[in-house]
Amino acid sequence: MKLARPIILSFIVLLSFASCTCSKQQQSMEPTGLIVKESNLDFETTYATIRDRIENNPNLKIILELDHSKNAASKGLDLRPTKLLVFGNPNLGTPLMQVSASLAIDLPQKVMVYQENGKVFITYNDPAYLKQRHAIEGKDEVLAKITGALDKITSL
Repeated sequence: MKLARPIILSFIVLLSFASCTCSKQQQSMEPTGLIVKESNLDFETTYATIRDRIENNPNLKIILELDHSKNAASKGLDLRPTKLLVFGNPNLGTPLMQVSASLAIDLPQKVMVYQENGKVFITYNDPAYLKQRHAIEGKDEVLAKITGALDKITSL
């Protein structure tokens, strides 16, 4: 019995280390603070639909479009279809940056559309994560508007 106790304790400690290692690997493989949606549409239709929704919203302005796969191809590199839309609404972003200057690193908003293994995905920053990341207080109404707008823009 005295010999069994240290062996059992050693086994429990070993299992806890193994589970910690596994959990860290799983966490590092999952994108933190991102919302990822799968589209039922093809890549170009998904991108065009989201772009049109942003462009036709009088409160939003497209600031930049970036075609990562085209840029890669210009250097002889291969990259899955990947495009990024950068857009904003100063009436919503400015009050948030007034509370937390560091938020400017994550604004304006970005939506990425990419294709992987024949599936098309839409990805963007989760406003709840940005609230936590930048310690934003007292702006829940603004964050709720942004959350709703991003969901509406990216729901296909």
